[in-house]
Amino acid sequence: MKFTRITINPNQMGGIPCIRGLRIPVATIVGMVADGMSEEEILKAFSRPGT
Repeated sequence: MKFTRITINPNQMGGIPCIRGLRIPVATIVGMVADGMSEEEILKAFSRPGT
């Protein structure tokens, strides 16, 4: 199975699977979903100031 939105690069984030182009660990997002956060809450948690 190939995931185009998840990257694993041993030279970035110690090889931890991350969301492509964002360096946000997949495990972080999975944990937020498991904690019951909505898509809107997750997006807000990672939004940049002024956007």
